[in-house]
Parts: sequence; structure tokens; C-alpha cells
Amino acid sequence: MELRFLGTSAGIPTKERNVTSLILDLQAIRSALWMFDCGEGTQHQILNSPIKIRKLEKIFITHLHGDHIFGLPGLLCSRSMAGSTAPLTLYGPKGIHQFVKTTLQLSGSFLTYPLEITEVQPGLLFDDDTMKVTAYALNHRVECYGYRIEEHDKPGVLDAQKLNQDSVPRGPWMQALKQGKSVTLEDGRTICGKDYLGEPIRGKSLAIFGDTEPTPEALKLATNVDVMVHEITLEDAFAEKANERGHSTTKQAATLARDAKVRHFIATHISGRYSKEDCPRLLAECREIFPDTDLAEDFSVFVVK
Repeated sequence: MELRFLGTSAGIPTKERNVTSLILDLQAIRSALWMFDCGEGTQHQILNSPIKIRKLEKIFITHLHGDHIFGLPGLLCSRSMAGSTAPLTLYGPKGIHQFVKTTLQLSGSFLTYPLEITEVQPGLLFDDDTMKVTAYALNHRVECYGYRIEEHDKPGVLDAQKLNQDSVPRGPWMQALKQGKSVTLEDGRTICGKDYLGEPIRGKSLAIFGDTEPTPEALKLATNVDVMVHEITLEDAFAEKANERGHSTTKQAATLARDAKVRHFIATHISGRYSKEDCPRLLAECREIFPDTDLAEDFSVFVVK
């Protein structure tokens, strides 16, 4: 999997950063893209990236503030104008259905593909036996969610040496063995694939946060994930101001990363008060507490390891 940041600014765009949007490329899992938030100007960012709108399979909206949703109606229409007929599922807080339907209706727009809109509540959103996504309620000025994305563990690889030792020939049954199933060979023997599989391959996991001040739910959302994406709207000196507005600071987010035992913390959602020259200082505040931190810029790409 791979994360590609399309916008990393908080509230308003700046010369260096557009407002929030993030793409998760599922890559080897399946040929599909998932988007998280869609601030104004996201389409322009896409034009400067290798992203293909037609490959969007799901869109997750964290909350209904404009810097996270004002680009959504245009994106939906552009996907339609590109001729896409593949279904798209949209997840978001209560009100997302009204926002999308009203905007499309008043603008006389229509879609060429089925759009399913699910208004989110805390808990499991779906589990398709490959990926599982769970929503957690955060603490912001409006209803807001974070999403935990978990890839299911995959079976281990077949032990070729053991198969040879047991004189198991190659054949159409190999695929069933890879899945851990029992098969009957041509010589009448019944063998179980689980006896020839190595250790399961652990699936990757991510926690993608919407805007939030520190909250106990955050620890549940992020515990032991490979990658945590979290806002750092303001530096630590402005903690009171940040929290009053439902946001977190550099050190608060880094403390969460440390306490949740995440492997990699990617900081985003930077206030427009900070220039590019200020960013090393913000990153240093995070790394003081959690060294494995990176600060995302627009078009940053991170492999989920």
C-alpha cells in the first residue's frame, strides 16, 4: 500500500499547501484507490499526480468542514464526465448525503455510475475478507471520525522443500494448498495445505485521523498500527488555542504516536500561519517525543511498511 498526500494545509490553502485530501493506493491488494477527505482544489492536485479518478473505489470523509469536503461535488462529477460506470461508495458523518444530493440537484448535475452513500456511526464499516475499516468518533467542533484500516493476514508461503520430501507433485491443487485447504491427490492421498504453509504474513494497518483535540478514543484507533496520519495544526506553545478549536499540537500528536506504539507517524494539516521555513521546527517538536515522524507536504508519497 502507498499513501499520497494531495493537500496538507489546515483551514485554507496556502501557496505551498492545498487543503486536506489523501489517497491510499491499495496496489497489490487490488487495483483501486481510496480517498480520505476532498478539500477544495483536490482535482487540480490530481492533475499534477499520476492518480486516475476512475480508479477511485471509496471516499471517506472525516467531517463536514469546508476544507475537507468542498472539492467533493466537483470530483464526483468529473469522475462521471470521464465516463466511469464503476460503483463508488462514499462514507461520511450525518449530513453528507444531504450535502451531495443537494449540490448535484441544484447544479443540474448527474452521475454515470452508482453512488452509495453511507452515513457513519462508530464501529465496523465493512469487512470484505481482505480489508476491514472501523470508524472512531473524535472530538472536534462538529461530528468527526477517524478511520482504522486493517488488511487481513495472508497465508504463509508453501514450503517447497517439504512438498518435495512428501512427494507432492505440482498440479491444479497447488492453489488450494496455498489457501490452506485439504486436497486429494491423484494417488489417493488427502493432504492439508496448512501442514505445508509457513507463518501467516501479517497484514498492514493504518489510522487516518480527522481533526481532533486529544481524546481517549484516539488511543483505541491508533494502537499498534503501522502508520498513523494525524493533524498537527499548531505548535506546542499554542496548545490551549488548538484544543479550544478542536485541534491537536505537534507534541500532543507525537505523544499519541508514542503511547499507541505506532511504527510510523505522518504529520499533516498544518496551519497557514506556518511557512515552509517553519516546518523543520514543527517536525523537531514531534521527533523530540516520537523520532519516527515525518511531516507530509503536498504530493508526498509514503510506502506503508
